[in-house]
Amino acid sequence: MGMKKNFVLDTNVILHDYNCLRNFEENDIYLPIVVLEELDKFKKGNEQINFNAREFVRQIDELTDDDLFKQGASLGQGMGRLFVITGSVKSDRVRDSFPEHKPDHEILAAVDYVEKKQPDVKTTLVTKDINLRMKARSIGMHCEDYITDKVVNADIFEHSNQTFDDMDPAFIDRIYSSHEGINIDEFPHKDQLHPNECFVLRSARNSVLARYNPFTYTINRVLKGKSYGIEPRNAEQSFALEVLNDPAVKLVALTGKAGTGKTLLALAASLAQMNEYKQILLARPIVALSNKDIGFLPGDAKEKVAPYMQPLFDNLNVIKRQFAATSTEVKRLEEMQKSEQLVIEALAFIRGRSLSETFCIVDEAQNLTPHEIKTIITRAGEGTKMVFTGDIQQIDQPYLDSESNGLVYMIDRMKDQNLFAHINLMKGERSMLSELASILM
Repeated sequence: MGMKKNFVLDTNVILHDYNCLRNFEENDIYLPIVVLEELDKFKKGNEQINFNAREFVRQIDELTDDDLFKQGASLGQGMGRLFVITGSVKSDRVRDSFPEHKPDHEILAAVDYVEKKQPDVKTTLVTKDINLRMKARSIGMHCEDYITDKVVNADIFEHSNQTFDDMDPAFIDRIYSSHEGINIDEFPHKDQLHPNECFVLRSARNSVLARYNPFTYTINRVLKGKSYGIEPRNAEQSFALEVLNDPAVKLVALTGKAGTGKTLLALAASLAQMNEYKQILLARPIVALSNKDIGFLPGDAKEKVAPYMQPLFDNLNVIKRQFAATSTEVKRLEEMQKSEQLVIEALAFIRGRSLSETFCIVDEAQNLTPHEIKTIITRAGEGTKMVFTGDIQQIDQPYLDSESNGLVYMIDRMKDQNLFAHINLMKGERSMLSELASILM
């Protein structure tokens, strides 16, 4: 514990994590009244940020007394106090640089107010808004991103899965010949493996694709097999199908750039196991274009979200094209859609549901916050498998980045659990043009 500090919170921190007040230890927290006014605009709605706004206001209501505005309300033993800065505080320092009257500038004025009120205590603005941080720095204010849920080693997603060279050829031969696999204690690099990790073993004479199975404590060969007409085109896709088709692995994360086959592989694996689940559910978050809500689009709820769901239907059509139009497989898919055994819809529509015996695929998961990911996973009932896919370099939410999005947070927290597997797909298989654009642009 160092010297006590003051932190002024921006609205986006609260909308990102409604429990943020618990993460500042013994330091004091200040909320400009404009932040509460902005939160009030978010209270109505069914999105996660609306839930976060409501939950935070409830927490504030439990603390509400005269101390909240005068001497601050205690946040608990070993923690600081919470203050609300009421009224419109004036700051010549802010007005001279940013004369326009807007909430961001009122927050900066509140930072200046706290600094002058307690000049001997370091005051820091906490915001996920990069532009606001730049404005704060331009007038000499301390500022930080909210980093409580940031992942330190996010750069691991820029690399392929592990390869172990210089292996004993006889060890690889044993993996090929053994149906039960090789005991993990015989593997010289066992301390470098996470549960369900897939990797390549190479020697001067041979090589093999392998996986560490934590349920049997063995190293097993990964086979290249088809799933509902889709055949893996590289080692990483074989790894993906390996864990997707294992019913013991209940939570899977597939990361990779566009065109690596994340969603297609997940959908193909789910269809190959359709008899094991009551429903296959594909969902993705809606990220409105140009900061517009989908309400401006014509039509009813399903018509409004249809354009956002089209990529999922495109993957389904790729699978259908693997078979003749009159084939049993295509007819089965069409029947599943009609009976809602196969459902494609917006993620917001499944909020609050309990998912039992469901193969659930959440696409574009990099656009979800850690709390949203947690909320979805806690929906999983008995017999449910969940797959999250995404590209952490293609984030469309303004206050998430490659270190703080829910997908990378989930992977970091779950990496040592037996029920979890993560495969990072590096090689694009959509087309030569798509791969070239991913690399060069």
